[in-house]
Amino acid sequence: MAATARKAKVSFWGRLLKYFRDARSELRKVAWPNRKELITYTIIVLVTVAIVALFLGVFDVVFARLIGFLSRLGG
Repeated sequence: MAATARKAKVSFWGRLLKYFRDARSELRKVAWPNRKELITYTIIVLVTVAIVALFLGVFDVVFARLIGFLSRLGG
């Protein structure tokens, strides 16, 4: 019972410090990409974003014109 009472009295700053220690420990375990991998992955992400943006832009224009056409028919 003494261990649980002591654990409950840990201050906010003590918990915060433990959090940052644990986070630092976990970040040391991460396999970080090297420069070549980072550049490759960045290019892949940018190309993917451009393709999706183009795809959504085309659909937006098509649907906007379709809705405009349908509203002219009804009114």
